[in-house]
Amino acid sequence: MRILAGESRGRRFKSVPKTLPVKPISSRIKKSVFDILRPRLGGAKFLDLYAGTGSVGLEALSRGAESCFFVDRDKRCLAVIDENLKTLGAAARGRTSYGDILQDLSWVAFRAGASAFDLIYLGPPYRDEEDRPLAYSSPSLARVMEAGLLAPGGWALLQHHVKEEVAVPAGLERFRREKYGDTFVDFHRRPAA
Repeated sequence: MRILAGESRGRRFKSVPKTLPVKPISSRIKKSVFDILRPRLGGAKFLDLYAGTGSVGLEALSRGAESCFFVDRDKRCLAVIDENLKTLGAAARGRTSYGDILQDLSWVAFRAGASAFDLIYLGPPYRDEEDRPLAYSSPSLARVMEAGLLAPGGWALLQHHVKEEVAVPAGLERFRREKYGDTFVDFHRRPAA
């Protein structure tokens, strides 16, 4: 895997073992999403939920985000992300934490050392290990809003399967949707105060 642009452009980073049920974001989707985010990245506080390989957060740091907090419920993924942060010279700006995104997230701001985040990326798994469809998107967005993690004027991006219905919680509005094969990336914003 490689960083696509920014200060670490072209540098390779380690992926998680193939035995883990983690499907990294495709380069095509990542490039498109970050082309859209480009004007908002400089100095942003970034939150990567369902971090997996850490590819999204590492790209954000390379492209100028001030910091990134990575959350995943697989400690093996977090160990790989920590290693990649060191390899890319970004350990001072990136931190990882174990956590279940479907549960209360009020602890995230404290552990991240940030009151709220400018950009949040959620990439929940589409299917379980038996290939049954999952529906984590709506509850994950709800947990983000309940915990007050998105700063006023901030954006929350949600990557999900096109067949998954997503309920947008109060205080959030979807203003853009991009389609990539069987994947949607929905762009939500919290209105500025």
